[in-house]
Amino acid sequence: MGLTKKQNIIISNPQTRDFLADACYPENGERLPLVIFVHGYKGYKDWGAWNLMAEKFAEAGFFFVKFNFSHNGTTVEDPHNFADLEAFGNNNYSKELSDLGAVIDYFVQDEKVDNHKIVLIGHSRGGGISIIKTYEDERIHGLITLASVDTLDRFPKNEAFDNWKKAGVYYVTNGRTKQDMPHYYQFYEDYEQQEHRFDVERATEMAKAHVLIIHGTHDETVNVKNAEHLHILHPNSKLFLIENADHTFGAKEPWESSELPSDLNTATEKCIEFIREKM
Repeated sequence: MGLTKKQNIIISNPQTRDFLADACYPENGERLPLVIFVHGYKGYKDWGAWNLMAEKFAEAGFFFVKFNFSHNGTTVEDPHNFADLEAFGNNNYSKELSDLGAVIDYFVQDEKVDNHKIVLIGHSRGGGISIIKTYEDERIHGLITLASVDTLDRFPKNEAFDNWKKAGVYYVTNGRTKQDMPHYYQFYEDYEQQEHRFDVERATEMAKAHVLIIHGTHDETVNVKNAEHLHILHPNSKLFLIENADHTFGAKEPWESSELPSDLNTATEKCIEFIREKM
């Protein structure tokens, strides 16, 4: 069975700006479940082993989409690098939810998509965004979190917060690229104005979709307790812990192997099994 791969499709969102998406799906003539991957903080659609993951989902019979948030620091012209740090600094949760809505709107119109079978897979902060979107958008039937946060209140605290408010910006050094990445205070203002909307705990409790929570027990970035908490909040969810897996399930950038890392392969197989069972 051959796969169709469409890369760097331009998605227009009047509320933010144009951004890119990829689609990968089998050429079998059937309407396919739509699976949308939502990247996390300092992530992007072509990072690490995400392309190999996309192929595995497509080979399993799904219409798999991944995309760059409009303000994740990449650009339409340069999707592989953080070429626009000003955009990165002006990102916020409202923009990410708007972009995710634009992605769903775009791909549900595809004749190969079964729009009664829509699944979000959110990694890290993208998990929190996916949880909120699942609660807000009744079109979403399945939700899978990979190493997800259990709150979007992940801002500086105490003196660091006061300094951020005073200066209007704080910087985080990207360990891989060595770039100092700005975060403008508007990010917190957007959160504060819509704190009820961005309540991941509430959205988890209220979500109507089938839910699978996947986390590594050695996640160095988002503690596994986040996954256990989400599972308590949504008792009908399935919790799948991968022993000794880290935050990216063994993947890194660049990923030079033609095979998925073992832990990410395990996570992907669990996702496929879950979608087949529930959809």
